[in-house]
Amino acid sequence: MTYVDGFVAAVPTTNREMYIKHASDAAVVFKEHGALKVVECWGDDVPEGKVTSFPMAVKRQPDETVVFGWIAWPSREERDRGMAKVMEDPRMQPDVNPMPFDGKRLIYGGFEVIVDE
Repeated sequence: MTYVDGFVAAVPTTNREMYIKHASDAAVVFKEHGALKVVECWGDDVPEGKVTSFPMAVKRQPDETVVFGWIAWPSREERDRGMAKVMEDPRMQPDVNPMPFDGKRLIYGGFEVIVDE
């Protein structure tokens, strides 16, 4: 069954176009190395929480927007192989495709799909 890498980050709102370019360029690399689909979403209705929330999780600042995304892979094994290649790909190096956000506040993880309707 499909395996998914999910992530949430806070991006300076003024960096929206830079983020779109960064994500679009990265999507090409991920797909070349086996990803089935790459989805990036710009926060539009992401409320502040009292106990937990996306904004709290990424320590969003007033001038930032929460982004949420995922990368679908054929399997965990394909993800592990593909991700290793992605990390070594010259197009993903910071001097070529810099992250337009604070990567220290990026939350990510791999997930086994259990329902796909």
